[in-house]
Amino acid sequence: MSVVIIGGNERMVCQYADICKNHGCKAKIFVKEKGPLRKKLGCPDLMILFTNTVSHKMAITASQEAKRNDIPVARLQSGSCSALKEFLEQHCSLKQEKKNFSKISLDKMVSKC
Repeated sequence: MSVVIIGGNERMVCQYADICKNHGCKAKIFVKEKGPLRKKLGCPDLMILFTNTVSHKMAITASQEAKRNDIPVARLQSGSCSALKEFLEQHCSLKQEKKNFSKISLDKMVSKC
């Protein structure tokens, strides 16, 4: 799963990347807007927006790009490592539950045939 993180603390970029890697996510992290953001985003599975540490202009640009490319946006007020860990744990567990449910449903359909 690919994740784009918008905002946060410059000194914590490596920690954000490590947390995402531990949860099986590839991360692009943009703390400050350096050049046009639209060209750098790509097409991630999820966008995480740290609302307390991002400029209004960058938040608006990111939200517009997410809407244009149908990217789900998670808005976290805190840019802390614990907030990111907690969110990714919840998000990944929900995704795993959906995957398991689909597999069980598929197995039942196959066994009926």
